Amino acid sequence: MMSALLVACASAPASKAPPPASSVSTLAQAHVAMAPASASLVSGRLTLRAVPGGVRITGELGGLQRGGTHAIHIHEKGDCSAVDATSAGGHFNPQGQPHGRAGSGPHHGGDMDNLVADARGVAKVDVQALGVTLGGGAEDIVGRAVVVHAMADDYRSQPAGNAGARVACGVISAP
Repeated sequence: MMSALLVACASAPASKAPPPASSVSTLAQAHVAMAPASASLVSGRLTLRAVPGGVRITGELGGLQRGGTHAIHIHEKGDCSAVDATSAGGHFNPQGQPHGRAGSGPHHGGDMDNLVADARGVAKVDVQALGVTLGGGAEDIVGRAVVVHAMADDYRSQPAGNAGARVACGVISAP
């Protein structure tokens, strides 16, 4: 009876949640100056703070579609030189997970909740990136890019959530 129970437990599917960050943030905070991409007018300033399990990003972005919902992601390269910000590469994904919604199963380290702009086209940013760090280890996002997209992330489509054009880009820098 006991061996049958152990076999059943051993064959249970493993959790699909990404493993926690193996490193700890060595910096308390960082900043991003967001600049327009793809001929948009989107810009703003973001502050990143180390929190347990990841990084909290706060700030304000203007020039967005009025009342629109927009994806925001951390991308693998700290390069916003291309007019359409494609130089930032794909989503930062140190754990090799599929694209998804942070806090709701497997997801890239760079996946975060969508932003919603008000009637003036301004979004108050307050999102978290889980499983990433500020300084320290493979999960470090300092020197990588934050990208805002023209549309909402659907949290399902691979590899990037079908979020459309990149309308703003900025490189994460330590103070």
